[in-house]
Amino acid sequence: MPYVFDLGNPATNANPFPEFARLRIEDPVHWSPAMKAWIVTRYADVKQVALNNRQISADRLTPFFKANPEYRRGSIDSLVRYLNHWMVFRDPPDHTRLRRLFTKAFTPTAVANLRSNIEDIVAHLIDAMLAKARRGETVDYVADFAYPLPASVIMDLLGVPRADLERVKVWSDDIALFIGTAQVAGNKYLRAEAGAKAMSDYFRTLVEARTSAPAADMISQLVLARDDRDALSTDEIIGTAILLLFAGHETTTNLIGNGFLYSMKHRDQWERLVADPAMAGSAVEEYLRYDGPSGALARVAAADLEMAGKTIREGQRVFAFMNSANRDPEAFDDPERFDIGRPQNPHVTFGHGIHFCLGAPLARLEAEIAVTRLAERLPHVRLCGAEPEWHDSLILRGIKCLPIAL
Repeated sequence: MPYVFDLGNPATNANPFPEFARLRIEDPVHWSPAMKAWIVTRYADVKQVALNNRQISADRLTPFFKANPEYRRGSIDSLVRYLNHWMVFRDPPDHTRLRRLFTKAFTPTAVANLRSNIEDIVAHLIDAMLAKARRGETVDYVADFAYPLPASVIMDLLGVPRADLERVKVWSDDIALFIGTAQVAGNKYLRAEAGAKAMSDYFRTLVEARTSAPAADMISQLVLARDDRDALSTDEIIGTAILLLFAGHETTTNLIGNGFLYSMKHRDQWERLVADPAMAGSAVEEYLRYDGPSGALARVAAADLEMAGKTIREGQRVFAFMNSANRDPEAFDDPERFDIGRPQNPHVTFGHGIHFCLGAPLARLEAEIAVTRLAERLPHVRLCGAEPEWHDSLILRGIKCLPIAL
């Protein structure tokens, strides 16, 4: 019976790395009937997928929507309308225009100016966790720290009231069902549609308010944004606001959560960090490499192409697994070792080429501040409870909850 890789298998989802290692050796460009897609696992091939903008398209939504019965019934109109404006799903020239307009918000200077606010949020969240512990309540590292930190940062950046955090989380979780779950839940498309509809209505109200009375936030910048041809459309602004809110917290939550988990499992590495918090920067890079927050790049072949002796046909889906590439021994020394002081760490977690993650500097800053303050204030923190459960997702790699003792 031929080997079939299936990330929908809970055991594989919990620990895909032995399967990745096998695929890199035996079948680095693997057709998975279970996933109806090509699985790319070697470092060099993953970079090729990321760079190939002519034969491989980032627009995986258009063919999917057209083939989806819900689309033909008109029941996922909001998903189609707004997610199609996400620059991560666009090819040049649309991608080029959108990215150029938003680059200014993530310059080194712009990100550095957020440091004080991030420090305040981190301090507040650590204080809140300590207060819960003193009351004898269970502290969940994900719910109490890893999620509210980046969510609060991106909400402040956009100009979204923090009081709406819980509502935003519900909508975001529903959209996440569509973005990359491995299993086909019976109502996941309708739930994702409901989340997209609610979030688009919410942002439309904010856009209208900022149009009449601009403020010092990114939504106001989007309203005022111009390129050399015309203004952003309202739908583009709303779609981009949804993307920034969704991507701005989902992936960073997973970065902060996954990295902390492995620091606890490799206690010697946590002790290194406690002894020298200045290692936070290199620790974050190892968090990104070892089991990063973005499992795979999802693409569609725009034309037939050859890779590793296989023919990928036009229209077929391709999943280029960064988390496999980041443990490829052809690119990393002793890749299975978790080492927060790793000197050479050219991971591809943020992608490569024109789709390199626009928010990478902000994610790095948030994670570095979080790691530093946790090491300083909670040196004796430890895990408690059973092994964590991982989210069922091809794209978003993270744990659902993580009880800790302070």
